[in-house]
Amino acid sequence: MKLLQDILVIDFSQFLSGPSASLCLADFGADVIKIEKPGTGDICRELYVSDVMIDGESSIFHAINRNKKSYAADLKNAADVARLKQLIQKADVVMHNFRPGVMERLGFDYDSVKKINPNVIYAQISGYGEDGPWKHLPGQDLLLQSLSGLAWLNNSSHANPTPMGVSVVDMLAGAHVAQGIMALLYRKGVTGEGGSIQVSMLESALDFQFEVLTCYFNDGGQLPQRSAVNSGHAYVAAPYGIYKTKDDYIALAMADILQLGDLIGCDDLAAFTDRKDWFEKRDEIKTCLAHHLLHHTTTHWLEILEPAGVWCSKVLDYEQLTSEEGYQALNMEVVVKTSNGISVKTTRCPVRVDGELLVNERGAPALGEHNSEIDELFEIASKKEIVDLNSSI
Repeated sequence: MKLLQDILVIDFSQFLSGPSASLCLADFGADVIKIEKPGTGDICRELYVSDVMIDGESSIFHAINRNKKSYAADLKNAADVARLKQLIQKADVVMHNFRPGVMERLGFDYDSVKKINPNVIYAQISGYGEDGPWKHLPGQDLLLQSLSGLAWLNNSSHANPTPMGVSVVDMLAGAHVAQGIMALLYRKGVTGEGGSIQVSMLESALDFQFEVLTCYFNDGGQLPQRSAVNSGHAYVAAPYGIYKTKDDYIALAMADILQLGDLIGCDDLAAFTDRKDWFEKRDEIKTCLAHHLLHHTTTHWLEILEPAGVWCSKVLDYEQLTSEEGYQALNMEVVVKTSNGISVKTTRCPVRVDGELLVNERGAPALGEHNSEIDELFEIASKKEIVDLNSSI
């Protein structure tokens, strides 16, 4: 039995944050119906993050919408709205990631949906929350990384603020919504009571930084001081960071500076006998390390440091990563197929249950691909029947 078998999710969301949450639910076995605008569909179908296209659509759409069904409906068309309301009557979960006020104008806000389905679980993602002066700002990942302090925290002290190379805030908000939905599904299973969930991308980004924000709150409001040399974490002492070697790079995490100096033959590190200096003089220490590590290859240093229990690793790009035995042992790749027979290689759900992988070979849907199937399955009236009914009233 699938974990979320027989759970029906109606997903109005677009692009990344909401669809990443419904992807999680789909991987756990829920039946996810993606509501899309006729003609264009989810903006993610054509909002490219690269020039990689699959069957005329963006690769990211295929990655984040596998194992879902597509139902095309115009939220401003009375007949389509009536059909959606019939579908919502059957739903366990309704979710969206529109800006505050949008679903109210369309008549699909929580209060309206609850009148149709009193025990529904309703989940919504916003950029900055439902209140405050930022609530109508665009909830885009780079903007959230920048505004939340995340981009400022990255890189060395003399460098520009640097965002992460993935849409991390979108994914965090999606993960938090999925967690909230599953918690309410549990409560509903016990009490029969539905409920609503609100997650903002900003709050997710702040929660992601709880470690450093807690330090800031309890350090008299002193801003973290990023290292000027090979910075890896504003609150962690030397040697924490990534260093150039003779042929590549090496990552060094927390380590005893005196032991490290002995192991790699860096005599200059012997002067730092006071552990307080490992933070207060970390730029000086890391400068010594940076010069010394250039003398030999990454493999040479790893062969010395790993047997001694020093926390270190290679720094890999995707080509190097996927050729590693450690990566291949995870079986992280999965090939899914669209209804057009297009094969798409992507990543699987990272969760194992009872030692088993959660995999499904169904690819992302074509726009409106499942309208007829869903109408028949849920006995939803056709547009013509609804128009005839309305005209007779």
